[in-house]
Amino acid sequence: MAALLLTVLLAACVLNSFLARRRQAELHRIRTVQSTELARYHAMDPREFEHAIAFLCQRDGCHGVQVVGGAGDLGADVTATAPDGRRIVIQCKRYGPTTKVGSPDLQRFGGTCYSVHGAQVAAVVTTSVFTQPAVSYGVHHGIRLFDNGALAGWASRTGPAPWM
Repeated sequence: MAALLLTVLLAACVLNSFLARRRQAELHRIRTVQSTELARYHAMDPREFEHAIAFLCQRDGCHGVQVVGGAGDLGADVTATAPDGRRIVIQCKRYGPTTKVGSPDLQRFGGTCYSVHGAQVAAVVTTSVFTQPAVSYGVHHGIRLFDNGALAGWASRTGPAPWM
């Protein structure tokens, strides 16, 4: 009886070790893919970044996708209709790794995304990160914030799209 119990415990340890190594390898693969994705977005100029975000929307089932960014865009860079019919308005911020998206950026977007652009889903997507005041503003006003990690996940299909 003791020998059987010892065999079962040993088998469980071996299996657990094997599964842990597989999880680590998969996490490493995901991080590598995400890092490659981010490098591509950092190499783009802001207009190319807007088109890349529009491509991701279309790839993931949105229709009526338009790049509307530019002078006088009132905060909207990409508009689309989600697969479930909701209107999506996205502000794109292609910033370097040391420049954070701040609360003023969110306030400008928040002032127009719902009232002017009719967003049902409002999102800011960046190649950088958000300041804590920006995060607080986004949470308070229902604006979805996609930082560099969330963008990498979306682009590599290892994370959700902003409307999910």
